[in-house]
Amino acid sequence: MTAPTPAPIRLTSFSHGGGCGCKIAPGLLSEILRGSRALPVPKELMVGIETSDDAAVYRLNDEQALIATTDFFMPIVDDPYDFGRIAATNAISDVYAMGGTPIMALALVGMPIDKLPVEVIGRILEGGESVCAAAGIPIAGGHTIDSVEPIYGLVALGLVHPRHVKTNAGARAGDVLILGKALGVGVLSAALKKGALDAAGYGAMIASTTKLNTPGRKLAPLESVHALTDVTGFGLLGHLLEICRGSGLSARLDMARIPLLPGVARLAGAGYITGASARNWIGYGAEVDLAAGVGEMQRALLTDPQTSGGLLVACAETAVDEVLAIFRDEGFADAAVIGRLDDGPARVSVA
Repeated sequence: MTAPTPAPIRLTSFSHGGGCGCKIAPGLLSEILRGSRALPVPKELMVGIETSDDAAVYRLNDEQALIATTDFFMPIVDDPYDFGRIAATNAISDVYAMGGTPIMALALVGMPIDKLPVEVIGRILEGGESVCAAAGIPIAGGHTIDSVEPIYGLVALGLVHPRHVKTNAGARAGDVLILGKALGVGVLSAALKKGALDAAGYGAMIASTTKLNTPGRKLAPLESVHALTDVTGFGLLGHLLEICRGSGLSARLDMARIPLLPGVARLAGAGYITGASARNWIGYGAEVDLAAGVGEMQRALLTDPQTSGGLLVACAETAVDEVLAIFRDEGFADAAVIGRLDDGPARVSVA
């Protein structure tokens, strides 16, 4: 008698939340970190936790500053190789979001050793290694633990000229906002977990989440680019609010101009929304004004957690064509102007 074929392992079944949707809600995170701001800060630390930037930046000399960041999470997809690729892309992209060039990474690996075959764990690591190879960097070490849920990510290190560091606190009134990737990763992941995502939708999600935000290093030297961040677990509204708070400005978004991944509007309308989207809105919704035509579905898209999401750029209006050309040259066809920044309190209005 032939033994039954074992059911394929679903990595997402081990996770209580996947990808950047695992992030602690923004309001709670702010409360947790409140006491950390009193720690001593060396003069060489150019960027710390004060403005919730994507990475820390430490000046080494007049020509170089070190960028240091880390990101890790539970599976957002079931394919182990794709999970490794997504997690690595997400981590490395924070270096690009500061305007830097990656130089090396360290692996962070937590796996339920009694539940996952060694071959599956190996494929996760191979996926991460493939992205590091694409970025031209080695994985130079790391740390592993036996954990209840699968966890994978990287510590990513990079270099940038001190004059080219881009933070979320440098935006100016009159700046135009440009988004580098289409939104909807959280919606697609919710549909995937419930068996409602077709092959085309899965392909679109993987293509977006494994695309390194390389335009960041080309945008950094431009004086007309004033602020830069990436859109990840707090959604477009959450990360735009970080720019608003850091720069002391208000933002206006045009909902009709915000790019969405294929099929996302339909799936969001059908109720495929992550729990993190609701937690995000609870955390910062009081700082957002929605026009009458912006409904519940649109709000869910604006708060949708973006695993390995796109760059969000604040630049002078005269630089829009140059910035968009850089995105296009790097293969980011969805990059689009989505709004602007004005004088006013740190709020976002959406029409």
